[in-house]
Amino acid sequence: MRRQVQLPTFTENEYIILPESVGWYKRWPDHSVIRKAGSLNNFSIHLVLDGKGYVQTEKQLYTLQRGDAFLYFPLQEQRYFADPDDPWDVRWFHFYGDTLEDYLLNKGFHRSPVWTMRQWKPLEEAILALLEEAEAHGFLRMTRLSTLTYAALTEFTAHAASRSTANSPETENRIRVLLRKMQSEAAQPFDLDYWAGVAGVSTYYFCRLFRKTTQMTPMTFITLCRLQLSKRLLLEKEELTVREIAQQTGYPNVSYFNKRFLEQEGMTPTEYRELYHKRR
Repeated sequence: MRRQVQLPTFTENEYIILPESVGWYKRWPDHSVIRKAGSLNNFSIHLVLDGKGYVQTEKQLYTLQRGDAFLYFPLQEQRYFADPDDPWDVRWFHFYGDTLEDYLLNKGFHRSPVWTMRQWKPLEEAILALLEEAEAHGFLRMTRLSTLTYAALTEFTAHAASRSTANSPETENRIRVLLRKMQSEAAQPFDLDYWAGVAGVSTYYFCRLFRKTTQMTPMTFITLCRLQLSKRLLLEKEELTVREIAQQTGYPNVSYFNKRFLEQEGMTPTEYRELYHKRR
């Protein structure tokens, strides 16, 4: 099965990102691409859903299977192809934008063309949504195309991990299954040893695994959960003072609560509450 849509390239536009093409090749044994350096001036991301395929560089032949992805920068030499006996099921999109190279370079995505997705389902769904939009409307809804392309890119950057450092699904699940529980208990005193024990790992490995899974430290996650709860209480519980809300969200010291809220939100809890009421 082959589904693909080619779109015109808009050299002058107001969007951060736009797609040049999007597609889905399912069990297509003849899928093989060779592009010389300098021949294609856009980015591309491919996600393998099933089967097997290969990415060839000057130094290495990579084997890709379910949950693997590869990224090419503009003007790069490209060679990739499906396994003839077990051809891959692959979704992909080509895209462009003036600020994207710096964005991806700053995130370290120049280090390798091949990546493993810690979670691949969100990217699969994002590419499909982009494909369906392009099939239905072509380039008639540019804002929608840009939004869907950006969503697909951010799903990739949020979940892509280096093949050499990617965690196994089993170890990452130790953290992922804890997040809801940690969120519900965020207002309680934070005990790193306790949560590492629940995950069944040392505190050092818990912190390392947590950062790789969520891109933040455990304490940063707890802080964000506390502030999210405090914002809801500030707006929904007008009878509560700021001091009472601080205590209910894990901050016995109201001054420290005010400091953390200001650092994160750019205003004090009182200012946040007053701003909301002015908008009603």
